[in-house]
Amino acid sequence: MKNKEGKLNGKIALITGAGSGIGRESAALFAREGARILVCDINEEAGRETVNIITSEESEAFFVKADVSNAAEVKELMKSCVNHYGTLDVLYNSAGVYFIGKDGPVTEVDEKVWNSTIAVNLTGTFLCCKYAIPMMMENKAGSIVNMSSISALVGDAPVAYSASKGGILSLTGRIAASYAPYNIRATALCPGLIETPMTKLRFDDPEFLESYKNKIPLRRTGKPIEVAHLALYLASDESSYVTGAAFTIDGGLVAL
Repeated sequence: MKNKEGKLNGKIALITGAGSGIGRESAALFAREGARILVCDINEEAGRETVNIITSEESEAFFVKADVSNAAEVKELMKSCVNHYGTLDVLYNSAGVYFIGKDGPVTEVDEKVWNSTIAVNLTGTFLCCKYAIPMMMENKAGSIVNMSSISALVGDAPVAYSASKGGILSLTGRIAASYAPYNIRATALCPGLIETPMTKLRFDDPEFLESYKNKIPLRRTGKPIEVAHLALYLASDESSYVTGAAFTIDGGLVAL
């Protein structure tokens, strides 16, 4: 592989949910910035496609299939990281689910939808942090970037998704405070509406989309690469004095 100079030069980055959307864009960007990538996704075909994108640009990546809500699989994921790269510098928890049309008000949400949403979004983030942090403690350095949402800050989404993303904010704060003595930083991304496969139903609804855009000061929705660039800053040493913070990337919606 070609040596690269960039904001993540020489870093090892594990990105969950890297088979599509924000995760894929972030994986490709991180690789272009010099990182070696562990691509993780539950969808093997999509994950391997991300690896192919990265390696076609003469960067290094390999794929591990894992369900982040399963502790045994997360443990094996971290073992694979150690076996392949020897260490871990950046953990980016991008994996998530949003059951549009099935999630809703608290009195109407099916318990299966609630449990599945919490399992992947919140428990998955918890498990990846739990089993990645010991590696970072050994290095006395590390950056954790967790995917939350503006739904954690404002009531613009159904209850299960909002609750899971709110939990991620609290989890991020506790990790930042607990592991700062080891120079481990933890931050959270809070995107607004971003065009990804997960939000396709929203973008397939012209009436909803037009109404939503009219609420956004910048009058448009976001792109995965825009979130990826913010994640890159938080993963890199450029943000070395940043921890415990949540960053909105929503076109100004929360500012209203």
